[in-house]
Amino acid sequence: MKKVLFLALAAASFSFTACDSKKEDATEQAADNVENAGEAKADAMEEKADAVRDSADATADKMEDAADATDAPATTTAPATTPAQ
Repeated sequence: MKKVLFLALAAASFSFTACDSKKEDATEQAADNVENAGEAKADAMEEKADAVRDSADATADKMEDAADATDAPATTTAPATTPAQ
C-alpha cells in the first residue's frame, strides 16, 4: 500500500511540474517580447546600413563618371582636307 501511495504522489508531483505557472508564462512572454524587439531593431539597422552603402556606391559612381569625362580627349580637331589637284 505504501508503494502505491508513493507512486501516486510521485505521479501527481510530476504532473504539477509539467504545468507552467502564470508567472512563468508571463516571464517567457516578456522574454519573447524582448527578443522580438531586438530582432526588429537589428533588421531596421541592417536596412539603414544597406541604404548608406547604396548611397555611397551611387556617389562613388558619379565621381568616377565625372573623372572619366575629364580624362576624355578633346575631339575638336580640324577635319582632314585633301589637297586640290
